[in-house]
Amino acid sequence: MSNIKFGTDGWRAIIGKDFTTQNVARAAQGTAAWLVKQGSRSAVIGYDCRFGGKLFAETVAKVMAANGIKSYISPGFVSTPMVSLATKELNAGVGVIITASHNPPDYNGFKLKGAYGGPLLPEMIKEVEGLIPGVSSEDADKASLADLIKEGLAEYSDFEDLYYRKVVNKFDLQAIKNSGLHFAYDAMYGAGQKIMRRILPDITLLHCTWNPLFNNTPPEPLLKNLGEFSFLIRKQKNIACGLATDGDADRLGLMDSRGNFIDSHHIILLLVHYLCKYKLSPPELNSGLKVVTAFSTTTKLKRLCDHYGLQLNVVPIGFKYICDIILREKDKVLLGGEESGGIALRGHIPERDGIWVGLTLWEFMAKSGKTLKELIKEVYSITGPFVFARNDMHIDGERKEKVIDNCKSGKFDSFGKFKVKRTEDMDGWKYFINDDEWIMVRPSGTEPLLRIYAEAENSKKVQELIKAGVESVMKS
Repeated sequence: MSNIKFGTDGWRAIIGKDFTTQNVARAAQGTAAWLVKQGSRSAVIGYDCRFGGKLFAETVAKVMAANGIKSYISPGFVSTPMVSLATKELNAGVGVIITASHNPPDYNGFKLKGAYGGPLLPEMIKEVEGLIPGVSSEDADKASLADLIKEGLAEYSDFEDLYYRKVVNKFDLQAIKNSGLHFAYDAMYGAGQKIMRRILPDITLLHCTWNPLFNNTPPEPLLKNLGEFSFLIRKQKNIACGLATDGDADRLGLMDSRGNFIDSHHIILLLVHYLCKYKLSPPELNSGLKVVTAFSTTTKLKRLCDHYGLQLNVVPIGFKYICDIILREKDKVLLGGEESGGIALRGHIPERDGIWVGLTLWEFMAKSGKTLKELIKEVYSITGPFVFARNDMHIDGERKEKVIDNCKSGKFDSFGKFKVKRTEDMDGWKYFINDDEWIMVRPSGTEPLLRIYAEAENSKKVQELIKAGVESVMKS
């Protein structure tokens, strides 16, 4: 049996190779044992659009039942934020979502959510890992889900409806609908497709059908994966903003009215600017609010936080670290966000939610009448302009380990013509060329990749930094 380890965001593996019903049953048994130790006897279980989602979710429910735990299970595919919200609202001890998020279609995964409605915290994950058996002792086929429902050990529950009702209570959907602005949504064949059709049925929808192969494009809302969406916006010419979410709809990317990609760094800055300048009252703004961001996010955020008197906390990559601070600081965290497009907002669950964030920005555009370009210009007047880029390198394990060793030993004091002035190594290695421009090297926590990041004042410079980073790493 393979070793089950939870990475940056859950356990992920290739379907049929390591991601099998036997191994899912092992992960479920560890989770069930942990849940019993917490004194809880209920779990929420959901799955996204990937192959085998329903089968794997039912496997988890059967293992839970064997441990005397009742499962609330989704009757169809749902987003990760829906599972997180349901875990909190149904007072369950844990939430399980069968998803590999943005990974390629041959992957599936197993994410855990806490009773508070966000990622299970790192120390809790370690406890679960320690309880996962080496082999599965439960025969997941010996009981049917129908039998478990009759016995009261399983129950279908509509997580989507729960989420929809919260959206309706939070957002002024009529303002969006009556604004005269036309919006577009790209589900990337992911789990956000049904709920967005329900929330705003008249917007332009793309890739909102079930396709577990994702049309051979990994469902990650990055520029390289959104060419068709950009083309649609440029062709249609009347779309004010396009929203794209990943496979389980907890991450997002945006397109402006010309089909230009707006990355998560700009989205985070836009949200902080919007909330501080347009939404918060002076007493709220001066009440010691914080922003929490992952290590790979733009350094421009520090300048914006200083401008508005906010404290900035930087944490390792993985939303579980952001969630930890949100839980400890209660309502003091205005926003928590990552470079990968995962953002949480105060007033919602302590969880990334691509649709929630997208609706927040659309509502702002609808009520202010301002375009994304105008809003970004307002941000730049405070932070100065910048461009971010990332290169995902598929390299063999031996070479990747050598690069990591070179980073640890301090070998990289320059990248081509760019001299390193200082280095930060909280999670990966961020090499500063000057105060605002940097190259970062970090292995992925969920995929066999080495990532090279860069930030600079313009597109030409950022591509030079990326090229120098890749070349230096490959030569090392």
